[in-house]
Amino acid sequence: MRIIVKAIKTRITYIEYLKKNLPTAEFCMDVKQDAFDTFLRALDMAKNEPCIHMEEDVIITNNFLNKTKKAISEKPFNIIQFFSMRKKDLEIGSRWDNNFLMNQCTYYPPNYSKNLLNYWQYWSKLPNKLAKHPNGTDQMVCDWIKHLKIKYWIHIPNLVDHRVGKSAIDPKRASTNRQSFTFTDGVY
Repeated sequence: MRIIVKAIKTRITYIEYLKKNLPTAEFCMDVKQDAFDTFLRALDMAKNEPCIHMEEDVIITNNFLNKTKKAISEKPFNIIQFFSMRKKDLEIGSRWDNNFLMNQCTYYPPNYSKNLLNYWQYWSKLPNKLAKHPNGTDQMVCDWIKHLKIKYWIHIPNLVDHRVGKSAIDPKRASTNRQSFTFTDGVY
């Protein structure tokens, strides 16, 4: 399974952590200080292959690769999100949803990365979408899922957690309130 990590150079300790724990992961480095540019290039890297897209500011669970392989084997033709931070995670557990939020770690089946990349051409021209969400890669994914009238699977327990720290996109925004309620057994 391909894993493509979107990363910024200043987070070298996060990158080293992922290289150590996921040695086959590929990295799509930010070159323009532009979250959308990096996201789109990562989608292009995946082409039509099934792929886990990940951001570098995650902590992975112990035995991450085996756990993701098992989850994907159960739903190989569905989008699977391995990070969430909703109260329903505790109340309901794993479930179908269509209101996508957070791009920390998501599996895309064959052809999905390429199709999402193609959707960018449509989405970026919609009135106010890019202006309202200049770094909203997850908003684009959410709109794409709704456009296709499909649902995606939220996997509980989460297999990654979002690190606590300042946002690289908006340093005024701390990530102290963006952690999973169900992540366990982290590799630190």
